[in-house]
Amino acid sequence: MPLRIQATVIALLLAMGASGRAQTKTVAERLGYPPDSKLLIVHADDLAVAHSVDTASLDALDKNAVTSASVMVPCPWLNEVAAYAKERPNADLGLHLTLTSEWKIYRWGPVEAKDKVPSLLDSSGYLWPETAPAAQNIKPEEAEREIRAQIERAIAAGIHPTHLDSHMGVLFSRPDLFAVYVKVAHEYKLPFLAVRLPGAPAQFFSLLAENDVILDSLVMANPTIRAAEWKEFYGNAIKNLKPGLSGMIVHLGHDDSELQAVTLDHPDYGSAWRQRDYEFVTSPEFKKLLEENHVILVKWKDLQKLLK
Repeated sequence: MPLRIQATVIALLLAMGASGRAQTKTVAERLGYPPDSKLLIVHADDLAVAHSVDTASLDALDKNAVTSASVMVPCPWLNEVAAYAKERPNADLGLHLTLTSEWKIYRWGPVEAKDKVPSLLDSSGYLWPETAPAAQNIKPEEAEREIRAQIERAIAAGIHPTHLDSHMGVLFSRPDLFAVYVKVAHEYKLPFLAVRLPGAPAQFFSLLAENDVILDSLVMANPTIRAAEWKEFYGNAIKNLKPGLSGMIVHLGHDDSELQAVTLDHPDYGSAWRQRDYEFVTSPEFKKLLEENHVILVKWKDLQKLLK
């Protein structure tokens, strides 16, 4: 994922967040923890994009190194994730709603018929490669049609999603797209990724319901971090967590020939990046950091219960 895309995604996520709604109890209290608890969702993105990503991410789930993951339904390794979901029905798997296809050679199209979602397609007939042109061109009614198709295909495959989020932040890029995101999440009674930060446009947080669960902070590595600084970045992030509900998004995979081909000429979020993320979250150091800083790991499935 190029740096300009990463910058766009982070800006949109952060601009989208604060709700300004008063809750009588904190999320920690609603889950049965002390009010000043530091809760963390460790989340793996991009399942189904490649076998290598699936192998690393599902292994991390099995080891409880990550607490949740989300699936890109238009991608070709969906059936592998579906088979895992059937074998492990308690696995915390959400949907990484996908309206972009960012890799240089490896591309995918929509789940819905192309003639029903033409605004989602670039000149080559695939989903837009970057967030900015997607946000400029996508019609909200066609975005809704596509994300509903993705949810229904996942359910039909045996994946029962625990939450929704947005690949490359496209659904955070405009109020009308965010409105579609929230509407569909509410209809399916699913929690969804949103981050509580000051200064959000009123059009965004006015759409949220009283019982929607909003993250207080979000941790994600970015392309400014050098490989030698990887452990330091995550270590500082854990040490600096404040009481509340935080999310840590990681991108897991193995630096093998398959993932090198998939991520050709994209060092950002590429195969070496994903290998570093995998090695860190599955390391004893990460587990020790969480313990020493009194961080409680939670799942989206836990938050889903708060909506009922």
